[in-house]
Amino acid sequence: MITVIEAVGRLNDFIKLPLILHRAVPYFVPQLNREMKLHFSSKNPFFEHAEAKFFIALKDGRPAGRIASIIDRTHNILHREKTGFFGFFDCIHDRAVSEVLFEKAAVHLKAAGMTSMRGPMSFSINDECGMLIEGFHERPMLMMPYNPPYYNELTENAGLSKVKDLYAYIYEVRDKLPEKVLRVAAIVEKRGITVRPLNMKQFISDMMIFMDVYHSAWEKNWGFVPMTENELIYAAGRLKQVIIPEMTLIAEEDGKPIGFMGMVPDVNFILKHMGGSMNPLSLAKAVYYSRKIRDLRVMLLGVKKEFRNKGVEALLFREGFKPIKKGNYQRVEFSWILEDNLPVQRTIETMDGRLYKKYRIYEKTL
Repeated sequence: MITVIEAVGRLNDFIKLPLILHRAVPYFVPQLNREMKLHFSSKNPFFEHAEAKFFIALKDGRPAGRIASIIDRTHNILHREKTGFFGFFDCIHDRAVSEVLFEKAAVHLKAAGMTSMRGPMSFSINDECGMLIEGFHERPMLMMPYNPPYYNELTENAGLSKVKDLYAYIYEVRDKLPEKVLRVAAIVEKRGITVRPLNMKQFISDMMIFMDVYHSAWEKNWGFVPMTENELIYAAGRLKQVIIPEMTLIAEEDGKPIGFMGMVPDVNFILKHMGGSMNPLSLAKAVYYSRKIRDLRVMLLGVKKEFRNKGVEALLFREGFKPIKKGNYQRVEFSWILEDNLPVQRTIETMDGRLYKKYRIYEKTL
């Protein structure tokens, strides 16, 4: 017997369900329960312009899956749509369970006036998004999703189909960057473009610079939703402890910001060993494994539209990659990139990055 309940009063069960379902999966990375409780609470400023309902599927009385239905008013106003979203989908390998979950989310969204359901977005395109469709052989990096291969089968069986793919590239660290990148960076530098590290003493004001560049660089991208000031402060606060200033760079011309790159250590390597909890043992593991991180993720890269195709990215790469060898890092992931964003893909390929993972956004008419 399969039933679906709303997780009112059982949000903790909703948060912990992936750990129950995927504890034995070697590539699954549990997030910290304490952090997720904050993320799901009213303290997350996403809920200043959005709402969500959380559902748990029970099979024979035991938790078998979960899903969230999400309505982001900002997205619908900006894109002139009536699109609802699903997110935080996790499920046993059981078509009947997944179909009941997707149907529950769809019924809620349709009742709220939505005409389509898209996802996974957990919670929005500015958070984790997409379902892994290629590259199941290793764990995800920080703020990137992981799911077993059968999730895509369950999603398609529920009547959802592809609307957009997202790419992740990997770069194997070498003694120096390709000559073409260095040559372009030198030309850009001679034109007066400079790059400086994030100033941690003026952290919020520098993050506001990021928001300005991000909105300018991404405003025409598919699915883009601008971050509010409160959302930026919230997101920056979550990342502040892992930011390395020398790898988080602002490009400027005449003192005015024109580009931004944020490269952070892959903290998922630590979280994998913490088991979702914070206690003396897990904290000791965090300290131990923090010295063994060998991967980085470029999670933020943007150049204002009037400065695109002028080599600014090359200068950001040259300066941001200088500390990599010193830190003994071995790989850098560039993620995520829209499947049709060919200029960024070509830029990363110039860096000798190779496509190694793909994620999919699905959609269904309600």
